[in-house]
Amino acid sequence: MERKAIFFDLDGTLTDSGEGITNCAALALEHFGLPVPDKKTLGVFVGPPLRETFLKFGVEPEQIEEAVRVFRGRYTTVGKFENIPYPGIPELLQTLKDHGHRLFVATSKPEVTALEIMEKFQLSPYFEKICGATLDGRRDSKSSVIAYLLNTCTGISQAVMVGDTAFDVLGAAEHRIPTIGVAWGYGNVTEMQEAGAVSIANTPQELLELLEK
Repeated sequence: MERKAIFFDLDGTLTDSGEGITNCAALALEHFGLPVPDKKTLGVFVGPPLRETFLKFGVEPEQIEEAVRVFRGRYTTVGKFENIPYPGIPELLQTLKDHGHRLFVATSKPEVTALEIMEKFQLSPYFEKICGATLDGRRDSKSSVIAYLLNTCTGISQAVMVGDTAFDVLGAAEHRIPTIGVAWGYGNVTEMQEAGAVSIANTPQELLELLEK
């Protein structure tokens, strides 16, 4: 069995964060008097950079920073904990760690918030490093977060990304890293496959089997 460096997305992959994120997105849209769609539609806010997603819901470019401020005002106090690890994830991480794999988080969520969430749900000990976005937007795409991870962690050769959206697949592909998509998150399986995901896991057990091939 080959030991790998495994880069995990956070939202929709390790934890089900949809409740907190959609509540905060709805608040920000209400702030501008924009229509608030149902929670299923708002699920597209889970994973991708906020600034890109707000544009798709009618927020004007000059209002984007205000939308992010309103979103984070609620998220950093309440929304981040409207969240829970998916069933089977702690056991998956423990097995991978026991088998000698190097585990990392690569998320578009602000790094400071990702660290708080990982600590809250006792997931931090499984990971060598937790990498996320900067609050000022200089590092917020999946590709830029992975670049930061690769630049700050040594000895990474055989790497694989695990995520629930096409953003994960495309961001990793920019660094020639293959992605295994997970079907339990907020992304679209067909979009992940079209973006180039090498496999799709329907359960954490399936993911373990794919990672250890």
